[in-house]
Amino acid sequence: MASDRYSNPLTERYASPEMSQLFSAQFKFGTWRRLWLALAEAERELGLPVPDEAIEAIRAHLDDFDLKRAAELERQLRHDVMAHVHHLGEQAPAARAIIHLGATSAYVGDNTDLIQHREALKLVARRIAAVVAALARFAREHRDLATLGFTHFQPAQPTTVGKRATLWIQDLLLDLEEVEFRLRTLRFRGVRGTTGTQASFMDLFEGDGEKVERLNRLVARKMGFEQVYGVTGQTYTRKTDYACLATLAGVAQSASKFANDVRLLSHLKEVEEPFEEQQIGSSAMPYKRNPMRCERINALARHAIVLSLDPAFTAAQQWFERTLDDSANKRIAVPEAYLSVDAVLLLMHNVAGGMVVYPEMIRRRLMEELPFMATENLMMRAAKRGGDRQDLHERVRVHSIEAGREVKQHGRPNDLMDRIAADPTFGVTRAELDEDLRPELYVGRAPEQVDEFLDEWVAPALARYPEAQHDAAPELTV
Repeated sequence: MASDRYSNPLTERYASPEMSQLFSAQFKFGTWRRLWLALAEAERELGLPVPDEAIEAIRAHLDDFDLKRAAELERQLRHDVMAHVHHLGEQAPAARAIIHLGATSAYVGDNTDLIQHREALKLVARRIAAVVAALARFAREHRDLATLGFTHFQPAQPTTVGKRATLWIQDLLLDLEEVEFRLRTLRFRGVRGTTGTQASFMDLFEGDGEKVERLNRLVARKMGFEQVYGVTGQTYTRKTDYACLATLAGVAQSASKFANDVRLLSHLKEVEEPFEEQQIGSSAMPYKRNPMRCERINALARHAIVLSLDPAFTAAQQWFERTLDDSANKRIAVPEAYLSVDAVLLLMHNVAGGMVVYPEMIRRRLMEELPFMATENLMMRAAKRGGDRQDLHERVRVHSIEAGREVKQHGRPNDLMDRIAADPTFGVTRAELDEDLRPELYVGRAPEQVDEFLDEWVAPALARYPEAQHDAAPELTV
């Protein structure tokens, strides 16, 4: 059914239901009610006269709020938090007198934001681990498949397909470390009052500052946090939003680099992203196999990277204990950053789990360039047999220029080895040269580096996410 309202493609097309749920109204307002429950429970435990029936009344209505009724109340009150306070009071009249007791709006708003950060970062960590597991399998399978290396996208010393994949993995492991650091150091705003002084709670507890601070930490533990900020204004520092979104931008950078590499390899016809049997690459050119998944990774990654600027400017523009020019911006920037990175990682997992490798194309391109790269070894051998290294270097330079001209100007095969075999300066036969052109002689320790990296770095990281290792590559619906 057609809609006459804008819908966000991140939730409609790209991100997972799990990530979308974390930023849904259901999660947000359900968390608000859990925060009110935790506050009431803690206040009762510390001696305030909060009736048992008030606690049970809140607990009975954690998730059955009516968003339509809340919206009606917000239109009347022009305040979103108070609208939900009144709505819960209607549903749980036994608790009406103690809901939100001593708290300010940031108690539910900011603490919920931090809970969303925590849960979303956990999901991002699992997504990264799943991609790493898929790429690790790919790297292991192709650990010794020699391929042409590129620097500046110009032919360079050979590597292996598996070794190249470890470079993608290493970036993701650095991202995973960063996500885990954010989770370890994420703090709870806690119970702090309107400007962070806890004055309202000092009044409730008749000046007992020890109880007020116990309340702060007790509520934090009830909501799953061991750490609280040392101090706050009305809000937690908005640098936290920037730190988390900068971490997400780092994930996006790694994914975009991977996608660019696969797009280039697709152009070279060496490695391709999955292409389904009935997939259409172009509406005008039926033969096309456009790398649309990797292109989508690049597009969404770009959005996530740019979104990290929003909380940077927000943190820089805050005034004193709080100002409200953060609210509208972070309602958009923070969820979209997580949704974008979630979508990017799902796409990356899909590609990594189904990449198609074409060994013959890889060998063909490598063998076109390998004669140039073999010349250093040839010079060393000829010098050992008594040749002058500088004379040999000059002969190689001249032959390389001529062979390059044959390839570039005339489109002929690279005949550098034939030229060297015919040059008595080198004293080597064509058969001996062919023996020197085995690709595995030029990849250094690449296969062993793959094994060592997977065993020493990847395996310990994946051990922290046993379930993610078995996550199947997601199927794309669009």
